[in-house]
Amino acid sequence: MRTSKAMQRDVKQQLDEKLSFAIPPPSLLEDLATQCTSNPNNHDVTFQYAFALSKSRDVSELKYSISMLNSLVKSGYEHQVDCMIGAATAHYLLKQYDSARSVCEAILRNRPENGLAAELHTASIAAREEEEERKAKNIAVGGTVAVAAVGLALLLGGGKKR
Repeated sequence: MRTSKAMQRDVKQQLDEKLSFAIPPPSLLEDLATQCTSNPNNHDVTFQYAFALSKSRDVSELKYSISMLNSLVKSGYEHQVDCMIGAATAHYLLKQYDSARSVCEAILRNRPENGLAAELHTASIAAREEEEERKAKNIAVGGTVAVAAVGLALLLGGGKKR
């Protein structure tokens, strides 16, 4: 029987793979940016641009998409859940796993059947746990190296007193 951690990691791996295929080409982003500039009051065009940006790998584009999507939600845009999914995706790609998880939880409170929010929520939990494990390993390795260095210094320093 598989553990829930193993299942969470599988969900994360599958989501990461999906997102790797969803990177928007620069030509699409340029076209959408032009449309957005031409029609600044058209929320549908703004949404399309922001949602495409939310799958980018450029940090500034991801941050901009979060800002635009949150603004659409605050303005009462009719596709608020989609905006929130886009923002959660951008947070996830920025490695802001707690923020991604929080947005997904807000969606799931109102729409528990939303599979994409559930998938992103689970992947955020798994990614956060992996990050914590990596940090713990680095601390352990760093501590071991420090102890070894102190031991070596004492050994070498102790030899000079003779």
